[in-house]
Amino acid sequence: MSNWKECALDALHKSLYPVPQELNEIDWKGGLSNKTERLAQHLCAFANLKGGGVLVFGVNDDATFEELTKKTIEDTTKTLGNIAKNNLAWSIQLEHAVLDFEGHPLLFIRIPEQQNKPVYLRGRDIYEAYIRSAGHTVKMSREQVHEMLAQSHGLTFEKRVACGGISAERVLELLDYKKMYELIDRKIPQDSDRIIEQMLEFGMIELQEDLYNILNLGAILFAHKLKDFEALKMKEILVRKYVGANNLIMELEYKMDKGYAVGFFDLLDTVMAMTSKERIISKREAVPTYPKVAVREFMANLMVHQDFAITGMPITIEIFTNRIVMTNPGSCLNDVNRLIDLPPHSRNEGLAQMMLQLDLCERRGSGYDRAVTAIEEMRLPAYKVQSGDDYTRVMMFPEKALKEMTKEEKSVACYQHACILYERNEMLTNQAVRERFGLDKNKNSVASRIIAECVERGFLKPYDDENTSRKFTSYLPFYG
Repeated sequence: MSNWKECALDALHKSLYPVPQELNEIDWKGGLSNKTERLAQHLCAFANLKGGGVLVFGVNDDATFEELTKKTIEDTTKTLGNIAKNNLAWSIQLEHAVLDFEGHPLLFIRIPEQQNKPVYLRGRDIYEAYIRSAGHTVKMSREQVHEMLAQSHGLTFEKRVACGGISAERVLELLDYKKMYELIDRKIPQDSDRIIEQMLEFGMIELQEDLYNILNLGAILFAHKLKDFEALKMKEILVRKYVGANNLIMELEYKMDKGYAVGFFDLLDTVMAMTSKERIISKREAVPTYPKVAVREFMANLMVHQDFAITGMPITIEIFTNRIVMTNPGSCLNDVNRLIDLPPHSRNEGLAQMMLQLDLCERRGSGYDRAVTAIEEMRLPAYKVQSGDDYTRVMMFPEKALKEMTKEEKSVACYQHACILYERNEMLTNQAVRERFGLDKNKNSVASRIIAECVERGFLKPYDDENTSRKFTSYLPFYG
């Protein structure tokens, strides 16, 4: 079996379990639609997706299976082949195979990623292009088209010019080089030429003839003021604190209009101050509602994984009495149920690497582990992630007694704890659940009920045989 077929079966399994949901790389179809243009849009979207994607026929919208006849399979492959040849800006080659999935023969149509992007509909202009977002096929914005064109020519966001044709002196006026040296823990050179050399080495600026261009990487991280750069002036970060549990009355607002590296720790301190509660014992002190480690990691993710092609949507951190909500532009690139174990996919690899070098975020892949561990140490409910067509939203919740948690909250917290243990090569047990929720030894039955609910929802699977007592059974995450 070729690799794409194995990947397609694996993607289908991930999309069906534990909760049925269509992923960016796979789309279910009960049968062949007669809507030729919509089918062309699907092919276009997968051709523009990194790694391409698969249409799978024989799976209905409700995740049930549909029996396919030989004629249906032949008609489907022929129709889609004609659409791929005649209805896109240029012809693309499809592959297909009938594969068995849990006793059901299904038709898989593979649409490979195209080297030249964006692919768009034939007879239209280039803005009639489509992309996959949160498991749906959606039309690309003009900014996304421009972004994809640039990437297709090897010009990532970080390498584009934010401000061009300026002197070295002007570079040092616009960028906070003092903060740069503070973060890399080095003394500031007396010679300004050495500072410019360092910026060149980091890829923050480039030399063009006798003048310099400040690149987006340098500007987004080290700008004194983001508004000095036309393309980045709307990429500021807003923190808003509201009275109560809705956004009707705003109590405080903080706007970080500096480069992300320049303002990172001020932003972190501001969020911690706005979310902490004041307590007086022998002296007045602020008691954090949320762990600083988790706030820091989620905050760094907002910056690194945002889609810079989406305009009019700044990063926002909203603080309510019963939650903190962090939102950035761009749908989540990973399954929201697999953020702990899967390596992160970043739209902005250069930015991610630079923030790692500056120690503003954790080693690749360990950030969510640290965040969840810190949340568990404070006995908080599990964090939650929502991914829409053009946004990702992360939520944290303050301390809540176990008896006040819903079944879903208990199950998600149990599942996330199993994921953390699995990353440590350990398994979830009744005792581990009791430790997660701060339960004493005589609460075995409570822990067992939480585990049973989590298994029923499809998040966990038993490691031991069915004859083992639930009290002593070990469990793995569903993907383990």
